[in-house]
Amino acid sequence: MDERFSSSLDNTLLDIMQDMVDQFTDEVSDTKHQPNNPSRTYVRDAKAMARTSADIKDLPNAYIFIVDMPGVKPAEVKVQVEDDNVLVVRGERRKEKEKDGVKYVKMERRGGKFMRKFVLPENANTEGITAVCQDGVLTVTVEKLPPPEPKKPKTIEIKGA
Repeated sequence: MDERFSSSLDNTLLDIMQDMVDQFTDEVSDTKHQPNNPSRTYVRDAKAMARTSADIKDLPNAYIFIVDMPGVKPAEVKVQVEDDNVLVVRGERRKEKEKDGVKYVKMERRGGKFMRKFVLPENANTEGITAVCQDGVLTVTVEKLPPPEPKKPKTIEIKGA
């Protein structure tokens, strides 16, 4: 068997098993809350982050964040900066509903909320951020601040007695 196919099959099976565990966990956590369990919000956010793939490019004058989001309209996406240096991309991919007697044979594309957080480096200009969504790909450009001017040596006058 082709290893790439096997790996893909393993990932699909793991995703299905994780969804089953998540569903069970949600049902159990609805009935009794245990203090050592992570909150539902934390679990939901962690799943949303795990399901959102991104590429990051480091260019001489900017950082580029590329996030695939097929079928998501630009109005359904938010790009924000939190805590002065955390870039947050979030939104929701809605599942298409069955209608007019049409039924899905198989649904592999995930729906639901998605989110990614990126801690920006110190030289990121949070005032110079642009975002463009085209053909199901969100591209966020974060300009870099110019490097600080090197400090000139300061000459100290020596006083004699």
